[in-house]
Amino acid sequence: MAEVIEGKNPVLEALKAGRPINKILLAKNIKSDTTITQILGYARNKRIPVEYTDRLVIERQGLTGASQGVLAYAAAREYATLDELLAIPKEKGEPALYCVLDGIEDPMNLGAILRTAEATGVHGIIIRSRRAVGLTAIVAKASAGAIELVPVARVANIAQSLETLKKNNIWVIGIDMAGETDYTRVDFRVPVAIVIGSEGKGLSPLVRKRCDSIAFIPMKGRISSLNASVAAALIMFEAFRQRSP
Repeated sequence: MAEVIEGKNPVLEALKAGRPINKILLAKNIKSDTTITQILGYARNKRIPVEYTDRLVIERQGLTGASQGVLAYAAAREYATLDELLAIPKEKGEPALYCVLDGIEDPMNLGAILRTAEATGVHGIIIRSRRAVGLTAIVAKASAGAIELVPVARVANIAQSLETLKKNNIWVIGIDMAGETDYTRVDFRVPVAIVIGSEGKGLSPLVRKRCDSIAFIPMKGRISSLNASVAAALIMFEAFRQRSP
C-alpha cells in the first residue's frame, strides 16, 4: 500500500513540503474553502491527478476516520522532470535510452520494468500521470531497489512528451505486435526512446502516430502478446546488447 495522508491540513502541508504525491482524492460534496483552493492549486502546478469520489470511499481508504473528505497517496520516491531526464545522457556522454510507458497499470509490471531498466543502462522511465500506476510502495518492492537508481518522470501527455524527445533528436520506437520491423533489426545505438503500451490495450492511437517507427517481437506460439514487462525487458536487453563493446 502507498502511504496515505489524511485531512485537509496534513495534505496541504505535504504539498507545501514538496512530498511526491501520486494522487489526491476529494469527496464529491466537499465545500470549497481556502485550504481546498490551495490544495487544488498545488495539484494543478505539480500536475498531480485529483479524483472526486464518494466520501465513504475516502473513509475506507483512510486509517484515522478523520479525512475531512481529503486524502492523498504519497509516492515512494520523488519524480524527475523530463528536462532532468534529457540531461542525464549528456552528462554521461552516452546516446540517450529511455523507456516510455503508455498507461501501465500493474505495479508489479512497473517494478519489473524499473529493475530491467537499471540492469540495462536505461537513462530514465517516462510514465503517464493519469490512468497509470505511479511510484507506489508495491512498485518499490517489485523493483528490488531499482526505484532509487532509475529516475522516473511523470507527464500529463505522453504524445506531447514524445514530440519533445523527437525535438531533442531522439528516435521514438513503439512496440506493437502489428509493427513493421523485427525489433532485433532496429538500430538501438542511436539516441532512442522505447514506447511500451498498456496491458491489454497496447499503444494508444495518438501515441502510435507519434512514433517514428513500430517494431514487433516475433512469436511462434498461439498467445498473441507478451506481458508488458517481459516485452520491455526483451527490447531493453537488445538495446544493451547492441550498445555493449
